[in-house]
Amino acid sequence: MRFTLPWLAEHLETEAGAEEIAAKLTALGLEVEEILDPGRALQGFTVARVLEARPHPNADRLKLCTVQTRDGIRQIVCGAPNARAGLWGVLATEGLVIPATGEVLRRAVIRGVESQGMLCSARELGLGDDHAGIIELEPEGLEVGMPAARALGLEGPVFVLKLTPNRADCFGVAGIARDLAAAGIGRLKSRDFRPVAAIGGPGPAIRLAFPEGAEGACPLFVGRMIRGVRNGRSPAWLRHRLEAVGLRPISALVDITNYVTFDLARPLHVFDADALAGDLVVRFARPGERLLALDGREYELDDGMIVIADATGPASLAGIIGGERTGVSEHTRNVLLEVALFDPLRIAATGRRLGVESEARTRFERGVDPELALPATEYATRLILDLCGGEPGPVIVAGAIPPRRPPLRFRTSQLSRLAGIALPPEEIRRILEALGFGVEGGPEIWSLAVPSWRQDVTTEACVVEELARLHGFERIPPVSVTRAAAVSPVVLSAEQRRRAAVRRSVAAQGLAEAVTWSFVHPEHAALFGGAAVRIENPLSSELSVLRASLLPGLLAAAARNLARKQEEGAIFELGPRFTGDQPGEQVWAVAGIRWGRAQPRHWAVPERPVDALDAKADALAALEAAGVRTEPLVTAPEPPPWYHPGRAGRLMLGPRTVALFGELHPAVLEAFDIEVPVVAFELDLDPLPKPKPRIGKARPPLEPLPFPPVDRDFAFLVDRDLPAQTLLEAVRAAEKKLLREVRLFDVYEGPGIPAGKKSLAVAVRLQAPDHTLSEAEIEAAVQRITSAVEKSCAAQLRR
Repeated sequence: MRFTLPWLAEHLETEAGAEEIAAKLTALGLEVEEILDPGRALQGFTVARVLEARPHPNADRLKLCTVQTRDGIRQIVCGAPNARAGLWGVLATEGLVIPATGEVLRRAVIRGVESQGMLCSARELGLGDDHAGIIELEPEGLEVGMPAARALGLEGPVFVLKLTPNRADCFGVAGIARDLAAAGIGRLKSRDFRPVAAIGGPGPAIRLAFPEGAEGACPLFVGRMIRGVRNGRSPAWLRHRLEAVGLRPISALVDITNYVTFDLARPLHVFDADALAGDLVVRFARPGERLLALDGREYELDDGMIVIADATGPASLAGIIGGERTGVSEHTRNVLLEVALFDPLRIAATGRRLGVESEARTRFERGVDPELALPATEYATRLILDLCGGEPGPVIVAGAIPPRRPPLRFRTSQLSRLAGIALPPEEIRRILEALGFGVEGGPEIWSLAVPSWRQDVTTEACVVEELARLHGFERIPPVSVTRAAAVSPVVLSAEQRRRAAVRRSVAAQGLAEAVTWSFVHPEHAALFGGAAVRIENPLSSELSVLRASLLPGLLAAAARNLARKQEEGAIFELGPRFTGDQPGEQVWAVAGIRWGRAQPRHWAVPERPVDALDAKADALAALEAAGVRTEPLVTAPEPPPWYHPGRAGRLMLGPRTVALFGELHPAVLEAFDIEVPVVAFELDLDPLPKPKPRIGKARPPLEPLPFPPVDRDFAFLVDRDLPAQTLLEAVRAAEKKLLREVRLFDVYEGPGIPAGKKSLAVAVRLQAPDHTLSEAEIEAAVQRITSAVEKSCAAQLRR
């Protein structure tokens, strides 16, 4: 939100300067980001008059201008098509900094002719986008050498506010002035809202046509016909004021609507009444209807959007943008003024759906003052009559102003409970009445009539905030937080600690952590199963479904990296995935992907691509960090369809799947435009078995193993389709007392091995905690292992 100090002065009688006002606004919660002085950048720029403009001797598109300046006559080379004798413009001389570019102007020779300065366009001065020609000043009251800022009527200083969405009333200068007056910075003044007498007859009839139950889409529509207007250029004061806040003056009628929008936070619209066909109907758009808008774009409408239509179709997209067909021009003679009230949620949804940003939408979607519609109609009518002439017809009202909310009950005790301050009853009454509240009761319990422009005040906490900010947040005494114990208790839950451990473990595997959107493309979501939970107000159509898996976001990131020649990489994400559309239907998960080479190129290490075992190792590391014993895990086939069949699997803990890993299916990779193999793992953290809680806070004692271990290798002949995991489990079950480690170190099929068989070689480590193992103990353990494996796996020990 922007406004100027002279503009504020029309609403607030004050002697405070810009800096004091800015400090008070920020203290009130209306943060002032900066104060701009539009004339500061134009210091040194002056008014000059073109005496003669003749063709350049060496260039067809350039002119040699003889210019009268404060320092005498200068010769300036100019390429503007509007350069001519008698024109008054803005002169920049050698050494000045051009605001738009930041470049220092230097004397130059252009096509063999020296140019002793520059006649500036609006763009070069930073005053707009017009660069088709140099600025033409109106000669009345001008003098050669006059400062350009004064000649241009630049209004300032300009305040730039960063408003919170709840303060819809402060999207108008009047609302800002009201807060300042309540804070003691001046006296509030009111606009002239007296009714303007009707002269002519009414314009077209206006009808609200909404289905039963949807009347709130537009509860009030006020229209007024004004005949015989002259829509020309706005007066200088209005143009300069709009330009100061970043708006481009268009014509008097359009500028008036923009002016009232910023002045009162009350958007308006004017129709060229002669372009309307029949009566107006405010309704929902019909399927297939389209609107060519004032921005030159054509929009396809749907049945949730509010339109203002005539007999030929939509004439305006309510609360957002008007239609080109009924827009006003210099030929407009009769206008219909529209002042309406629209449902904020529908306006916001329509604006997002169509991608239209406008000052009207900004205010309507935050909520405008419903009781200001009729006063704003009178104020806008008076402005139109003053600047454009004409004869106003009677005010036509369709619908009604929504009833006010019931009084809000406020307890004085809430002020000390929530804000830590105590105010006397008379101060509470003064502050609230200054803000426009109707105040009854007290001193302990108050009945408050909330003003119509403060739709954000709905609870006692809101009232406390109003009292605290007007009293002054800086005046609230600081109070130290009372520490309940000498040592702060643990603030992280067991689940949070487990997630942190998993994050560190996966990162230690060499994967970089990524953070991706929780929303994905519907087509990508469909590739990974799960419930497709659609978002009602998505950021875009490509991010309209909640993710049921973390892999789509990671694959999209990998695709972007591959497109930038990052031919190898490893990333992971730990975050929620969604299993339904109800609260709580989500689980914390971790997933990771690898692509390209398994390790950087090195002369001592053979090069190989990533494979399913790399992803399995990542999954096992994550499970171990989560407190899951990995020894009992069994690898099973039949992965879900987004994995490559035969190159992926599941990690099972009993009958339950705890992790997925393997190479992703080529069809999935093709959907992301990935042409290299990618391996992945994924697991849900929430369903995993919880680690057993430790008794006490001390670490468990270290189990000493001072006596030497004994290593033995076994090679078993087994059926070709026997999983190695089955054999390892049989070894663990056979010797639980002395066994410290068992691992598979070789798989062999080939000469010397019968058909349908394979050789599995395992290394076993035996160790006793209290003595050195004897030969007899070792031999007995070896015999138990051999017998168990031969029995449970139908294996044969290779001699």
